[in-house]
Amino acid sequence: MTILILEEVTKVYEGKVAHLAINQLSFEVEKGEFIAVMGPSGSGKTTLLNIISTIDRPTSGEITISGLKPAELPKNDLSLFRRRELGFVFQDFNLLPALTVEENMVLPLTLDGQSVEVMKAKVQQMAEHLNLTSILEKRPSEISGGQAQRTAIGRALIHEPSIILADEPTGNLDSKAAKDVLEILTQVNKVSQTTIMMVTHDPIAASYCDRVLFIKDGEYFNEIYKDDRRQTFFQRILNVLSLLGGNVNDLSTIRL
Repeated sequence: MTILILEEVTKVYEGKVAHLAINQLSFEVEKGEFIAVMGPSGSGKTTLLNIISTIDRPTSGEITISGLKPAELPKNDLSLFRRRELGFVFQDFNLLPALTVEENMVLPLTLDGQSVEVMKAKVQQMAEHLNLTSILEKRPSEISGGQAQRTAIGRALIHEPSIILADEPTGNLDSKAAKDVLEILTQVNKVSQTTIMMVTHDPIAASYCDRVLFIKDGEYFNEIYKDDRRQTFFQRILNVLSLLGGNVNDLSTIRL
């Protein structure tokens, strides 16, 4: 089942000089797929994520998510759609500093008006799954980067969205915390069949995915699919990046 369809999507930012950020990009994502989007800085990766997350609208072309076209939804329906269908994980965690880990995680359910019993049960289950049970009462300033990102993943997953959109989720983490986060995302993807789309500049992070889509100057450049061994997939990702002109020396230090 196809969960996300982009058809000839173009995004132009008007200004003194118009900037073409995405140019006639078309691709599909299947339900349960874990896909990475890679490309040099300025290639349109974040713009693409903003368009899929309905924060931004394409200048032309069409996007379909779970059979619906977000661009056609009225404003109220769109915010409900975003809240129910999409989960977000960001590089800088975006946790609310005044709330505890538990309150941050439960936020999507609070906004949805779920009962306290349901919320408590879901938080307990999620906290056990993400190894956060012992820090539920702590504030974001009192926990490590890895714990903060796991909290953010809990918040993204708790309302069981159709798609998780992750923007450089390992960008601010040390190699061990990054590996933990990638393994959690892989497990969530396999166990719950949650579709994950991750923008990353890190070929090691990308090697955890089923497929890597490469874009350059806002256009489709190439894509490769995972084979049996992550090591060879990682090498193939590096090969495409070197063709792309990405800086291969700029890699992180996570061990495969």
